[in-house]
Amino acid sequence: MRNLGSAPHKNLTGCLLVAHPSMMDPNFRRSVLFIYAHDPTDGALGVIINRPLDKHVLDLVSETPPKGLADVPVFLGGPVGKNHLMFAAFEWENGQSLKVNHNVGLEEATSRAHNEPSSIRAFVGYAGWSAGQLEAEMKQRAWLLQKPNRATLKPERLPNLWFDIMRGLGPWYKLLAAAPDDPSLN
Repeated sequence: MRNLGSAPHKNLTGCLLVAHPSMMDPNFRRSVLFIYAHDPTDGALGVIINRPLDKHVLDLVSETPPKGLADVPVFLGGPVGKNHLMFAAFEWENGQSLKVNHNVGLEEATSRAHNEPSSIRAFVGYAGWSAGQLEAEMKQRAWLLQKPNRATLKPERLPNLWFDIMRGLGPWYKLLAAAPDDPSLN
């Protein structure tokens, strides 16, 4: 993955937002988010992609889900709207940029689960920023930007994605990532 810098004026749609090792907010500590909508005048929306709940759709719904959706993995998408289950479809455009179609309906989710099972994910919650909020956090260096690659969505890689990114950014970030949350317990 390539570090894109801080770029607070850039449209961040399609970027990975990686929590800086110093971020202590429990909602985003050691998280990697995919930003699926960003406009400086409207704000930004995204989902945390590295927090699998170790549950599938079948575990969270009271009715039997449509065929093919029962085994879709569920992720904690963020602190907003945690009482809603949302399907999202990840797809590559021109083989280079990743986009997410969020809030996919049951019919499309079922079709994708059958035809491209690795492209569909379920999320409980999402992350949202009001106009200027994300840009202010970027200026405070709370986030690092990364360009996603195909390996980003491999299910087995997602739980350790934040640590993998930190190791790839060099020795300083690798050291910060290895530090315990509470150094007094070291």
